[in-house]
Amino acid sequence: MNHYIQNLIRQGEHQQLDFKHSITDSKKIARSLVAFANTDGGKLLVGVKDNGSISGVRDEEEFYMVQAAAQMYCKPPLNFESKIWEVNDKTILEITIAKSNNIVYEAPNKEGKWMVYIRVNDQNFTANKILLKVWQKKKSKNGVLVRYSEIEKQLFEYLLISQKITFSKFKKMTKISKPKAEKILINLIVLNLIEIEFTENQVYYKTSTKQQ
Repeated sequence: MNHYIQNLIRQGEHQQLDFKHSITDSKKIARSLVAFANTDGGKLLVGVKDNGSISGVRDEEEFYMVQAAAQMYCKPPLNFESKIWEVNDKTILEITIAKSNNIVYEAPNKEGKWMVYIRVNDQNFTANKILLKVWQKKKSKNGVLVRYSEIEKQLFEYLLISQKITFSKFKKMTKISKPKAEKILINLIVLNLIEIEFTENQVYYKTSTKQQ
């Protein structure tokens, strides 16, 4: 069975896998748990450093901190599965979080404000207003109507040249109101014509790679 966990570690951190050397903050771990649940699900390996070296879990307290994170600092409380692995005389705690299909989970940020987190590659980001509205619209039974007006034409022509655009640039370029700019982007994302790209410094909108 050691081969299973070693193969996981060899993958390195990615959208569905995160390494934690140790757990000292349940609120911080809660952000990782909800990010996995809100995106594609994933696994948390406790006792593994960022570079993949095995440090091992110190004691049972780390499991209880994950449990506290899931029950106290995830809203609503989040379920997870756990397994203990012994590799080279060191203990690794594997936490598995399933993808949520209907529930949007929140966790407190550093200031204690409840936020929705998502997982992008090997990082956690707060979901912005547009993404949250996209999720709501996808759950709705109402259809989406998009008129290919001069605004949409201007947007796609810009993306053809510049590849991506920020919300503020789109609003400024088209000279439309914030609510109208949001509505246009939301509808285009729901229709898989535009997609969101989260980065450390900025959120971008670009032509979708999943166009229907």
